[in-house]
Amino acid sequence: MCGFFLLLLTGPRITMVLWWLIAPGRWERAFQDQWVWPVLGFILLPWTTLMFVIVAPNGSVDDIDWLWLALAFVLDMSFTGLGVFRGRRVTYA
Repeated sequence: MCGFFLLLLTGPRITMVLWWLIAPGRWERAFQDQWVWPVLGFILLPWTTLMFVIVAPNGSVDDIDWLWLALAFVLDMSFTGLGVFRGRRVTYA
């Protein structure tokens, strides 16, 4: 369990690759043997993709799992927003 949290701290994309190498069957069941959604999730929404694999191991999301997915989505959006905000330069004339 400590190793899992250490991987999460190193980054969601590294965690996704290692988890897919260790347990590819879980990823196949979660995404119903489609490769497009995990690839798009890897590029655009890594935390949301990881959370989907955690809460929907058979590809279906139930009641409280929507909350976890929403929190992961907010986390993804906050990282995206911070990257955009940091990249903006303010120049005073």
